[in-house]
Amino acid sequence: MNMAATDDVKRSSDGNEPRPTSATYERRVEKDAHLAAEEGFVATDSNGEPAVQLDRLAERKLRNKIDLMVVPTVSLIYLFCFIDRTNIGNARLAGLEVDLGMSGNDYNKLLSIFFISYIIFQIPSNLACKAIGPGWFIPFLSLGFGVCSLGMAFVHNLSAACGVRFLLGLFEAGMMPGISYYLSRWYRRSELVFRISLFIVMSPLAGAFGGLLASGILSLSNIGSVTAWRMIFLVEGIITMGLSLIAFITLTDRPETARWLSEEEKTLAIARVKSEMLGQSKVLDKTDRNKVWLGIWNPVVIATAFIFLFNNITVQGLSVFTPTIVASIYPNYTTIRKQLYTVPPYVVGAVFEVAIPLISWRTDRRQIFIILTAPFTMMGYIMFLASKDPKVRYAATFFTAISTFAVGPLVNAQVSAQVISDSARSMSLATNMMLGNIGGLVATWSYLSWDGPDYPIGNGLNLAASTMMLIIGTATLLWMKADNKRRDGKDVSKALEGLSQSQIESLEWKHPGWRWKP
Repeated sequence: MNMAATDDVKRSSDGNEPRPTSATYERRVEKDAHLAAEEGFVATDSNGEPAVQLDRLAERKLRNKIDLMVVPTVSLIYLFCFIDRTNIGNARLAGLEVDLGMSGNDYNKLLSIFFISYIIFQIPSNLACKAIGPGWFIPFLSLGFGVCSLGMAFVHNLSAACGVRFLLGLFEAGMMPGISYYLSRWYRRSELVFRISLFIVMSPLAGAFGGLLASGILSLSNIGSVTAWRMIFLVEGIITMGLSLIAFITLTDRPETARWLSEEEKTLAIARVKSEMLGQSKVLDKTDRNKVWLGIWNPVVIATAFIFLFNNITVQGLSVFTPTIVASIYPNYTTIRKQLYTVPPYVVGAVFEVAIPLISWRTDRRQIFIILTAPFTMMGYIMFLASKDPKVRYAATFFTAISTFAVGPLVNAQVSAQVISDSARSMSLATNMMLGNIGGLVATWSYLSWDGPDYPIGNGLNLAASTMMLIIGTATLLWMKADNKRRDGKDVSKALEGLSQSQIESLEWKHPGWRWKP
């Protein structure tokens, strides 16, 4: 159906309007939702404004239901995804290097091999996620990295450990972009950042919970024939595999296939997402080469991905090396006490990782919060460099944790907001992760054995990375505002004249009615 249908279709969707209670209004918004959800109907005008009016109260009830049925499953999966990635830091304290005959920078090599496959398979994994469907693909990935974690319990040399870590990176590559893409099928642009935070918050919680779990596991003498650090991988791998098998049953692929939604709720779920998709006639389009390319080659997506690159230097460095940093601050503490001291910074980080995106959701702003996190991270690493006092340096881990973890949901929501179609969104998220995790690879070499115990090079690198986040974030915000002002002068109708519906849909962010969403 053509967008320019009739005047009675083009109604305001201003959420601040009082909600009438008349039967006429009820019928009208119900009709609008069905109309918007129709395949072939474009649910926005040429400037991206919604062409239909939806019931905000019904939306709120639906959103709460989606929150309950979708978010907990993916959050739990991601918790063990991150535990399976970072438990190597806990295993290191428990004797992994000695048992595998590692020396010098072998530990850094073992960390690096993970990020090689993790980076390479970001885009292929998200293409597969779109083609197969996240409801099946995400549990498959989870089962894969659970098996890999289990395999680490039985390696006996560095080569075998590197092989397992490479496979772990392959399976984990699609998790953050895949889950973010999956959630974008369910939520509006402003809502997405908070929901992404609810699963990404599992990364600092994994540090806290992983330290507690590792301490508990290590208090046992053995599990069957498995002893010491190997028990960490054994137990956590089995838990992950069990969760994955449950997720195959519980994870719903998209609103149309959700058994727990009524037909009216399915219609509304589709309509509300579509009402923000400028010029698109369907929510789940077929993979389009031009849309895929524009999802990757998008100036704000690329700039945001570089912010995520620098952020990941700090996040991955903090995640993998926190046990090492704590051990350097408190060298005389027992192994279990050192493990427990890694927990509080992660807990504080988790609180802010949810609080900042919550404010972002309510204000529908992301870029300013990306910018504001950088100074706190900078302060933390300045404290590391400026002082050798254990209390000051331990306090520094809190400053870095409260800021650096919050960037993940912000940048993923931001790149999702800067594209239009489903195809482009799957690629914008994968691009963000691919470039971002180059920072993770850099982080594996940020804390070198010969640089300890104060690690001035590692801490200096992280200070430089957080400074670059501040610079790039500010420059991107200024550019977005300037380009939006330039676009305001365009005649949208004239620019679209003579184009078919298919050609209009393929324009993506080059659509003359498009505006960047800061």
